[in-house]
Order: sequence, then C-alpha cells, then structure tokens
Amino acid sequence: MEKIFNSLNEAQASAVKHIDGPLLILAGAGSGKTKTITSRLAYLLDVVGIAPNNTLTLTFTNKAAKEMQARAFSMINPTSYPPLLCTFHKFGLLFLKFHIHLLKRQNNFVVIDTEDKKRIIKKINSEMPLPLIASEISRYKNSLLSPSQAYEQAELKNYQQIAKIYEEYEAYLHENNLVDFDDLLSLTYKLLDENPTLAQETSKKYQYIMIDEYQDTNELQFRLLKKLCSAHNNLCVVGDDDQSIYGWRGANVRNILEFHEDFKETVVVKLEENYRSKAAILKVANELIQHNRSRLGKKLLPTRQGGDDVITLSSHDENEEARKIATKISTLISQGTSPKEIAILYRVNALSRSLEEGLNRGGIPYKLVGGLRFYDRAEVKDLISYIRLITNPHDNFSMKRVINKPKRGLGKASVEKIELAAITKTMSMYDYIKQTPQAELEALVKKKNTQTLKKFVADIDEIILVAEHSTYEFIDVLEERFKLKDIYKSMPDANERIANMDEFYGLFRDFIKQSPEATLDEFLNELTLQSEQDAVEGESIYIMSIHASKGLEFEHLFIIGLEEGFLPIIGDGSDTEEERRLGYVAFTRAKDTLTLSHVNSRFYKGRRTDLSKSRFLTEAGLCAGSLKVEQNTAFKKGDLVRHKIFGPGRILGVSKAGREFKLSINFGGSKRDILASFVERL
Repeated sequence: MEKIFNSLNEAQASAVKHIDGPLLILAGAGSGKTKTITSRLAYLLDVVGIAPNNTLTLTFTNKAAKEMQARAFSMINPTSYPPLLCTFHKFGLLFLKFHIHLLKRQNNFVVIDTEDKKRIIKKINSEMPLPLIASEISRYKNSLLSPSQAYEQAELKNYQQIAKIYEEYEAYLHENNLVDFDDLLSLTYKLLDENPTLAQETSKKYQYIMIDEYQDTNELQFRLLKKLCSAHNNLCVVGDDDQSIYGWRGANVRNILEFHEDFKETVVVKLEENYRSKAAILKVANELIQHNRSRLGKKLLPTRQGGDDVITLSSHDENEEARKIATKISTLISQGTSPKEIAILYRVNALSRSLEEGLNRGGIPYKLVGGLRFYDRAEVKDLISYIRLITNPHDNFSMKRVINKPKRGLGKASVEKIELAAITKTMSMYDYIKQTPQAELEALVKKKNTQTLKKFVADIDEIILVAEHSTYEFIDVLEERFKLKDIYKSMPDANERIANMDEFYGLFRDFIKQSPEATLDEFLNELTLQSEQDAVEGESIYIMSIHASKGLEFEHLFIIGLEEGFLPIIGDGSDTEEERRLGYVAFTRAKDTLTLSHVNSRFYKGRRTDLSKSRFLTEAGLCAGSLKVEQNTAFKKGDLVRHKIFGPGRILGVSKAGREFKLSINFGGSKRDILASFVERL
C-alpha cells in the first residue's frame, strides 16, 4: 500500500480509495491524471482484492495504454491473470472474437485499415468523391444506421447513391468476412443491445470499469459504456471538460458535463494541483478558461511558484513574426536549452508556411509533428507542378501529376498509353498531344478523352501567354481556368486544404510584388532553395498544431496566430467555447516560459488582410480591450440532433436569429434551417 500512496496528494489519494459507485475524476492539465488512474487500478487489485479479470480500463491510444500498463504493473504483485487495459477498439476486437457468431459471422474475420476501405469503395463506385463516401459510411456506423435506414433518410440523390454504396460495401464485408475500424465498436454495441443476457453477463464480468480521457468519448462510446454498466454502477471516468477539443470528430463534451446526471450519486474528485507549469503561466490559463460557461469549474493551483511573465509578441506581419521567434529560439539554444524542449504551436495549419521559412533562414532545424511540411502537402505540390508545366510544358513528370487534376475522365491506363507513345516518338507528352492528329489520338484513347486532352494543352498554351504578359495575374488565371480548388472541395479536410492553397497563392503574389520583374522560373528556384534547407538535420525544435500538442509539454513554448479568425476561428458554425478550450490546452503545454504572438496582417485566403488581436489575449488578462460576450448555444457544428418530423440530422452551421439560434441541418442529404428550440440532441 505504501508504494501506491507515497507520492499521491490528498485529492489523488481520495480518488484512489473510492471503490463502489460512479466516480468522476476531474483532472486538470498537469495534475497527475495517469498516476491517479493507474494507482487506483493497483489499489483495487492489490489492496481491495478485486480479481484482475473483473476490471476493465479503456483509453484512446495504444501509447497511453502501454504507459498505463507499465505504471500499474510496477505497483502490483505479479499475477497470472493481468487486468484488461486497452483501447476502446482493442476491447471491441476481443469482444467480437468471442461473440460475433451471434450475428451469424465467423470469428476468424480480418480487420481492414483505411486504405483497404477506400480500395473496396473505389471498386464499387469510382465516380463519386472517395473521401466523402468513406466519411459518410463512417458517420452512418457511428450513428448506428443500417444501409436501409441511411437510404430512407436521404432526400438528395447523391446521398441516396452513397446509401446504396454503403449497402454494397457492407455486403462485400460480410461476403469476405471483413470488419472495418468502425465495426469494432458499432458491432459490439449491436451485440450487447440485441442480446440483453449477454449485456448482463459482460457487465457482471467487468465489475470495475475505468475510462481515461472521458471528455473525448463520442455518443456511441457513451452508449456502449451504459451497456457495460447495466448490472452495476462501478464506473470511474477520468477527464477534463476544459480540454475537450475534438468536437469536430464526434467527441461530445456533454458526456463529461452531464456524467453526474447519467450516473446517479456520482462522487466528483477534482485534481487541481498542477506539477507542470510555473505560476505565471497558470494564471493566464485560469483567467482564459473561466470565460467558458459550459464547464464544471476548477482552478489549476501551481506547485511550481514564480516564473517569467507570459510574453505577448506583436509584429507587423507573419514574416516579421517568424524572424522574431527564430531570434528568440536561437538565443535559448545558445544559452544551453535543448532544442527538443522548445515548440511552436498554431491553430491553423496554413500558418506553418511563413514559420518554416523563418526557421530555415535562421538555420534552426525543426520537426513538423502530425502533418506534412507545407511544400510536401499534396495540394501545394499540385500547384507547383502546374507552375512547372507552364514554365516548361515538356516536363513529363509534372504533366503526369496534373493531367487528371481536376478529374478529366482519364484513367491510369490512358495516361500510360500516351506516355509510351510519346517516348516511342521521342517527344514530350505535351508535344505528342498537341501535334498528333485527332484521329490518330482517338485510336489510342477514347474520343471523349482526345477532346479533353486537346483542350488541356490549349489551356496550357493560353496560360503560358498570360504568364509572359503578366506574372502577377497568372496565378488568378490559373485558378480560374482549371478550378484547382474543386479537386479538394468534397474532402473532409477541404477547408484546411483550400486554406493551404490560398496561402500558396498569397506567397506567390507577395513574391511578385517584392520582385515585379521576377519570372516563374525565379519563383520556382526560390521554392527549391526552401526544400533544400528543409533537409537540415540534427537536434530539432518542434512545430505543430494545437490539436497535435495535446498530452505533450515543453520548457519553452511559442504560440502564433493569436488573432481573431485564427485563434479563435470565427464563423462557419465554429464553437467559441471549444476554441477557448484549445487556447487553454495550448497555454498549459508550457512549463517555464510562454510567448503568445499576434500580427497586424497576414495573407488570408490569398489576400493580405488586416487583423485584430485575439479576444483570448484580453480574456487572459494580457492586454486591455473590450470583452466579446456571446450568448451561448447548446449546439455546434457537427452535433447530431433529432427533429420530431424530419428525424435525425447533423448540424452544418449555427447562426443567430433574433433571440434564438438557427441551425442549418443535414437530414440525410436534405438541408433545412431549423430553430434550435425545435430539435433535441441525439
């Protein structure tokens, strides 16, 4: 017992000693959450005497599960029956292996990954946007909708077609004894829901259940937990409502906010002592988050006193910002700070471009976490390939990359035939398409494709003339003629990809403004130099999005983009409270120093835009300004709701309508605007 309690504070110890009944451990950032949950597991096994196979501990990532396992096992006596401690999906996999026969399926099924899923969908339908179909099928499964239910709810033809593809996709999985990632939870829930006796037996088996990162659970996971607790209420959840930042992917913060209502007689233990950040950092984090209304309420208390004041860095534009930050980082490294203890965070991925260039110029090696470097992103590479093709239409490599972007109905086989024919005649693909008579080209590819190819090279020729006449106007004509943004509009991450394209367009315009006589070749050479500098190796600082930083900590932290529109993102149904939670998560990654940066103007959507400081700087007490107080709505973009006539739907956007809120809702493909008071949350 001494091994379990010797490093716990009073609140942690009280959580560990709680045995029966629902327990909510409200764990603030840096408050020893993992230590508490693993100590409680050790206490149940080694002190109380609960059998290991009567416990179940679930988390979200394999990394977290392994860390918790190592910590818990170091505190308990060796046992031949280790407790089940795994991710939600691993639990689903194990459960299905034992019980999927009840669904008339074989237990030697194979779990397919995302790429396998896309390949199967592409075989069924190669015309509709693949990411859209994959995303909708995942949404149907997490909403527990069968193909027939999805079809019944779809009013638009496109969504009816997706429901039909879903039906064929499910049939394919059944025939080939496959399950996808979403099935691991949806089929597990289905088994428990359709077999009450099995639900009771399973609940009696797992008499003590613990859930990590409870604020990140979605509706399906919540419903699954209710089934697992059908025979008892010994559920302990650990989480932080102030760190719920995944609403966009289905996480429902109400699961933690309303836990005490869903599980009666809940005991709440607040872990408020913070062991990570200096007092000055916690002061601004606490002041910021208290402006949220939908929260249970707690205050981080510093165990590390003092520290430098939080710095607010003001710059004219993003280039000056990058220079200032690079200089500060160089100073830190020269004073002996390890580069891996330094990080830069941003809310919007497109902001990484100027940052990467500033670090390259300063000779500071960096690692981009959780994403591609700006110039390695597919949408940016497509743009660069188009520019290369305009400067040199005989560049076959670039021609092959963009010849079917946006889609022009050209299959891989047709492109390979054209390339081979061009090589045979020692010509570039461009010359071959341009000079080969139409009848000869039709013998190689379809008539429709021949016309498409002839138009494509004619468009290239026209844009070459524009570029020769006006380099600055060229980029607008390129987008207008080829509609390159349309390539990505149907993808789930469309907004991010289009923002990256706008950032690139802005970069191009800025380059030409600064060097009016510059050619496209000179612009491409500048990009090549950037790519070469990217290869610098050695110890690196980290740059990443705020979402990617969750769970990490750094001695010295810089956060850029503290402007209205970037942090917080505003409009388009954004949730200001979730944006504020993102700010709070970002602030609390810092251990020793925190620098918050804002600029007067940035390139935004391809144009330079004047910006105002983020309201979060005012709310955190870092600068004067009028607070923006907003009426709160219980609903946000992405939420699932039910209407008494139209049935279930997903919110696309939220807007003000007098004293009410108006919700734009997709009811299975039919979009309607409904007042918030006429729907209920699913």
